[in-house]
Amino acid sequence: MEFDLAKTLALFAALIVVGVGALLVAPMMGTRTVLMMVLPSMAVFGGICLFLGVKHGEYRAGY
Repeated sequence: MEFDLAKTLALFAALIVVGVGALLVAPMMGTRTVLMMVLPSMAVFGGICLFLGVKHGEYRAGY
């Protein structure tokens, strides 16, 4: 599968939606806690990991 920007963003958003959806369905935390604390932290951490993964892939492709 060739990843371009649209596919990458769609998969990234799908992962965040599934994770937040699972936390909303499970009776662990309140809805406000999930939406105001967990969702932004998941998005930021996921963005950092995505950036580092892309840079590492570019480094590996440079061999």
